[in-house]
Amino acid sequence: MLGQVISGAAFGAALAATAIHQPDIIVAQMSLRNWHMVTTFLTASATSTLLVNALQRLDVLHLNPRNYSTLGLFGPLDGNVIGGMLLGAGLTISGSCPGTVFVQVGGGIRSGLYTLGGAILGGFIWSGILRPALHGRAKRTNEATAAKGEPLTLDDWVGTNWATALIALETLFISIIAIITYLASPESDGLVGPVTGGFLIAGAQLVSIITRKTLLGTSSSFEEIGDYFMWVIGRGVRPKSYDAIALTAGMAAGALLVSLASPFARVAPEIAIEPTRAVLGGSLLAVGSRMAKGCTSGHGISGISLLSVSSFVTVAAMFAGGMGVAAIMG
Repeated sequence: MLGQVISGAAFGAALAATAIHQPDIIVAQMSLRNWHMVTTFLTASATSTLLVNALQRLDVLHLNPRNYSTLGLFGPLDGNVIGGMLLGAGLTISGSCPGTVFVQVGGGIRSGLYTLGGAILGGFIWSGILRPALHGRAKRTNEATAAKGEPLTLDDWVGTNWATALIALETLFISIIAIITYLASPESDGLVGPVTGGFLIAGAQLVSIITRKTLLGTSSSFEEIGDYFMWVIGRGVRPKSYDAIALTAGMAAGALLVSLASPFARVAPEIAIEPTRAVLGGSLLAVGSRMAKGCTSGHGISGISLLSVSSFVTVAAMFAGGMGVAAIMG
C-alpha cells in the first residue's frame, strides 16, 4: 500500500505543479483556446514512452500492451471509441479528468468535490449496472478478437519493426510540441511550464515503476469503489484490491502538500462549473474511462508508452468527444 501512496503523491504533486488540473485549462484546451494541457500531455507521453521502452528492452520492466475494450456493438475497439468519447465529454463538462479530480480536491478547487461525487456515482453505475449488462456480449466478442490475432501494438498494426515505430512516434510528438510552442507559446499558471511539467509527470511514472513495478492509471479507483459498494449491499463479492484507491488518495495528498508549500500553486482562475454540471461530468468520466479500460493517464501516458493501439484510439476518441461537446456548449 505504501508504494501506491508514494507513487500517487508524486503524480499528484507533478500535476499540481504544472497546474494541468485547473478546470479552466482543461475546458480551454477542448475549445482550442489554450494549448497548455496538450503540450504537457505530449511531453509526458513522449518522455514516458522513451523511459518505458528503454526499461522493457533492458529487461527491467515486463509489461504487456493494453488489450482492446470490446462491447460487441460494431467492432473490436468499440469500447475504446464509445468510452473515449464519453470520457472526453466528461472532461469538457466537468473541467476535470479521472486523475486531476483528485488533485483538484487536494488543491482546494471546489468543483472538484462535486466532480468526484459524480465519478463515484459513475463507479456505482458501472459496477452495478453497465458492466454486468455488457459482460456477456463483450466476452464473446473478445474471444473472437483473440482468435483473429488482432494487433495490439502500433508496430504490429502498421506492419513495421519496434524501433521504426518508436522513432516515428517520438519524432511526431517532438514536432507537435515544437509547433505548438512556436505558434501558441503556451504558458502555465503553475510553478513550472508545460514542458517541464511533462517531464515531472514522466518522473512520477518512474516513481510508479520503482515502487509498484507498473505504470500510472487512476480510473480503476472508481470501479474499485463501485465494487466495494456492491459488496456492502450484498450484491457482489469482496474486492481483492484497493490499490487504485490508495494511489488516488496519495494524489490528493501530493497536491495538498504542493498547495501548502507554495501559495502561488493555490491560485486558480475562476471558471463557472456548477455542481450539477460537475456531477454529470464526473459520472461520464467514470463510466467512459471504465468502458474504455483506461483514462487520460492510463491510456494517454501509460498505454501509449506501451505503443498500445487501443490507447491511441481511446485518446483520439477522447479529444473528438471533448471538442465536440465544447463546440456544442459554445
